[in-house]
Amino acid sequence: MIPYKPEPFTNFKEEANARAMREALEQVQQELGKDYPLIINGERIATEGKITSISPSDKDLVVGTTGKASKEQAEQAMQAALEAFKTWKKVSPDQRARLLFKAAAILRRRKFEFNAWLSYEAGKSWPEADADTAEAIDFMEYYGRQMMKLGERQPLVRITGEDNVLEYIPLGVGVVIPPWNFALAIMAGMTTAAVVAGNTVVLKPASATPVVAAKFVELLEEAGMPKGVVNFVPGSGAEVGDYLVDHPQTRFISFTGSREVGLRIFERSSKTNEGQIWMKRLVAEMGGKDSIVVHKDADLELAAVNIVNSAFGFSGQKCSACSRAIIHEDVYDEVLDRVVALTKELKVGNAQDPSIYTGPVIDESAYNKILEYIEIGSKEGRIAAGGAKAEGNGYYIQPTVIADVAPDARVMQEEIFGPVVAFAKAKDFDHALEIANNTIFGLTGSVFTKDRALIEKAREEFHVGNLYFNRKCTGALVGVHPFGGFNMSGTDSKAGGPDYLLLFTQSKLSSEAL
Repeated sequence: MIPYKPEPFTNFKEEANARAMREALEQVQQELGKDYPLIINGERIATEGKITSISPSDKDLVVGTTGKASKEQAEQAMQAALEAFKTWKKVSPDQRARLLFKAAAILRRRKFEFNAWLSYEAGKSWPEADADTAEAIDFMEYYGRQMMKLGERQPLVRITGEDNVLEYIPLGVGVVIPPWNFALAIMAGMTTAAVVAGNTVVLKPASATPVVAAKFVELLEEAGMPKGVVNFVPGSGAEVGDYLVDHPQTRFISFTGSREVGLRIFERSSKTNEGQIWMKRLVAEMGGKDSIVVHKDADLELAAVNIVNSAFGFSGQKCSACSRAIIHEDVYDEVLDRVVALTKELKVGNAQDPSIYTGPVIDESAYNKILEYIEIGSKEGRIAAGGAKAEGNGYYIQPTVIADVAPDARVMQEEIFGPVVAFAKAKDFDHALEIANNTIFGLTGSVFTKDRALIEKAREEFHVGNLYFNRKCTGALVGVHPFGGFNMSGTDSKAGGPDYLLLFTQSKLSSEAL
């Protein structure tokens, strides 16, 4: 077995790669508008209701349609997953891992194609789409290897006269509810982690990006995934989502999304329903309100560049994105001015254009919400850059910097999930950490300082699940930066880490007298 290492990102400055990406965009363009039915027990099932996926870069462009499941079809998917679990749980960890390696190999060969789908459906720039696809490959390569380790004989204290064995066995049927912002990576990671651990899945993809999910389920079929192990059931959260969360045969729910929806699932999943014989397990990754702290001794150019990258990569639509810049008062103006200058250089537009850095936000609802927050921010502080809609027939918003904001302002406290960063002054390093921790979230954060004592102080006191020093607060790599946060950021499940698969297994000890 080759040791795991993260998939390298594509260098689009090389003409061969740029040409391959252009060709993939043209290929995918020819496939836009197709319909993707439900997939239950390997069968394609047409539905009267449809979910229509619109490209955020062009509101007139239909990426595709998918089926829209009813409660009855959600029940069919549950029964198919239950039946498939009877045999899938008996497949060896090594065999399940090999299926993931096969799927990763197929995705690697089709990287540019999936990049193109992400560009059209999620509005991702070329590098952002490529990073999404690479992360999906990483999840499968990493989780496959992790499951093989869990399948080995586990070290126990040995005593004379007994043979003791600890095994990690699967839970059962899981409901996987992924987000739209990493429409391939997180969806694929959540799904394949559950599957490689021996569980079966009912996958309810995000309604904004169901086509990418449909394409991935087709890829799993190509890799040899047995019928019923992954069932593709797009549908309404209020109807199908609640039904599956409440179902007495649901053993676990794997969710990534907003705090509001996560708490709703947390509440519903905690209640036992008739016929339920277990406590449902919830793996939840929710929101963030992430801070970059810049001390007066920092490399200010490095800090400014990383604030911009962390705030405006993928239009700030990452739970790890920097939405709060907390700057020592002695260097506040200098850092702010540099961030404003860099922000004004960013080009906003259609994600299929390779010159674009900041593409659209995902849909009309997000578009309106972000613009409302910018209006709020204009009253709570000063618009130093951006602050308005951007041109184009998509959901385009100028990257926005709001200066001179109080720590308790709404734009410093509430998750905006868009290209908006608020600046606040700190009197000293302790004050900066106090501001950084004054949120209900605890996902990511960065500190820029050259002072070793302050780094160690932040390591102890900055209460986030992923803390970075002198680098951006986005861009966690599978196996390198296990990802998950504290407080209202979720259950700190640490996706892409060595403990993640334990969330989808239960340990069983058997002891035999010799």
